[in-house]
Amino acid sequence: MSERSNKPKGNSNFGKKKKPSRTSGERSKGFSKNYSKGATEQRFKKAKGDPLPSFSDEIRLNKYIANAGICSRREADVLIQSGIVEVNGKIITEMGFKVKPGDQVKYDGGTLKTEKKRYVLLNKPKDFITTMDDPMGRRTVLQLIDNASKERIYPVGRLDRNTTGVLLFTNDGDLTKKLTHPRYEVKKIYHVEVDRPLSVEHLKALHAGVELDDGDFVKVDKAEIIKDTRNREIGVEIHSGKNRVIRRMFEAIGYKVARLDRVKFAGLTKKDLPRGTWRHLTTKEVDFLRMT
Repeated sequence: MSERSNKPKGNSNFGKKKKPSRTSGERSKGFSKNYSKGATEQRFKKAKGDPLPSFSDEIRLNKYIANAGICSRREADVLIQSGIVEVNGKIITEMGFKVKPGDQVKYDGGTLKTEKKRYVLLNKPKDFITTMDDPMGRRTVLQLIDNASKERIYPVGRLDRNTTGVLLFTNDGDLTKKLTHPRYEVKKIYHVEVDRPLSVEHLKALHAGVELDDGDFVKVDKAEIIKDTRNREIGVEIHSGKNRVIRRMFEAIGYKVARLDRVKFAGLTKKDLPRGTWRHLTTKEVDFLRMT
């Protein structure tokens, strides 16, 4: 059968049911735009298993200390137990103690101030590892943003070494937890190139769901073959945050991913952001993420 006969009919409904968000942007080779749902559109079932994130103004004392750049949360627990942390003039040794806005926290005689929240968007290139430190000495994404912020910022999720595209960094732990929590179903859009033409049957299989190598069953939210690519390039929208999920899905149906680029994450795109460069999010973009 020729490549032309394998090409499925275009899905005219792909990405047309939702209105664009304020942060919507990039289109890739005819791959239709798709947009994340706003907070008013989302509905969540009763929580089972892990609880949903809490966004109260109070935060745990160990997190407050970590946010001040003193040490990690685990190390902060040791400081608290040692009796050298004060809140409003009182020594606190209680694990899980929460600090309210306006509380004065002192450590080793000095008053602590929490770090300013930072939000940095990177257009990740190939051959960089998404980790804080690599014992093998390979290049990491932190080297690309080393002058983006005086505060310690961390990647929200990860992209593997050979995957390019949108990667968010922040020191906002509550937002990170929200964007990575499965129940929020944060949308990601990928531009995928495979080693041979994708058949109609396998395109349907991606929508119906495939079994991964660990036995998990995963399906895409939407997938569409990109025009004029000989059925080898596909736009995929998915909310699953499983490790290497796109590569594993295509491997499960007999294809090898030759190139993988994340073009959108939670409504954020790499528009006007060259590969290997970064920028700070705007206030509107941060507000949008918190509403997502």
